[in-house]
Amino acid sequence: METPQRPAVLYTDGAARGNPGPAGAGFVLYGPDGEALANGSIPLGEATNNVAEYRALIAGLHEASARGIKHLCVRTDSELVCRQLNGQYRVKSDNIRQFYEWARRLMQRFESIEIQHVPRDENAEADRLAGDAARRAEKDGHERKS
Repeated sequence: METPQRPAVLYTDGAARGNPGPAGAGFVLYGPDGEALANGSIPLGEATNNVAEYRALIAGLHEASARGIKHLCVRTDSELVCRQLNGQYRVKSDNIRQFYEWARRLMQRFESIEIQHVPRDENAEADRLAGDAARRAEKDGHERKS
């Protein structure tokens, strides 16, 4: 019998300063042995919190796929993203549907993938990166307006 492969772990979070408002996405990717492999903090401009959550997931899935990871456990504090991707909630918003479908296509790149909901305090680093990106998006927006 084959030993199950330990998955890499991807933490994702999105933030919007207002809803919609200046938004950012953050992710942290850990290898199967727990070493930090990559992180990202991406300013998104004006977006809703749910769009930012999906954009964080999409960025992290891209990174994991680019690194050749085949087994992945995603941890997010977004109940909406988790439940939509696990088939518990329908995707009602046309605005969100494109990001949902994008994420589903990326998920097919992995041999195994699990989406887990975690409390916000277990997602602190991705939350910090998303908040930093949202602040940069806010600053960039103010600079463009002046």
